[in-house]
Amino acid sequence: MIPARGERHMGNKQTGLSLSGLLVTLAVAVVLGVFALKLIPSYIEYAKAKAAIVAIAGDRARSASVGEIRKAFDARAMIDDISAVKPSDLEVTKEGNDVVISFAYRKEIPIAGNVGLYVDFVGRSKQ
Repeated sequence: MIPARGERHMGNKQTGLSLSGLLVTLAVAVVLGVFALKLIPSYIEYAKAKAAIVAIAGDRARSASVGEIRKAFDARAMIDDISAVKPSDLEVTKEGNDVVISFAYRKEIPIAGNVGLYVDFVGRSKQ
């Protein structure tokens, strides 16, 4: 239908993402991706270290000495490639009949140039 003289035709307004909006969205996604790629390996190593102390505490910690517990952790650390926590960093305590193994460390994660993050990790075999 052709509009009559003096009438305005109201067409459908187009919606979508502009080029500048797309570029900003991509820039934010790239920055978040860089952070994720830098942080994920540290969290994986922390999860391996925590799994190791939980397994050691559950296996034979009740009858083992502190030296044996540290030696068992050292063996697991070599297999699982855990370098952030050393056997000497482990604190071995007793709570009732249970042996509790814990560690704490700070990891510096370089992001770009002189910019980096510090992340504090704390692991405990019993929550």
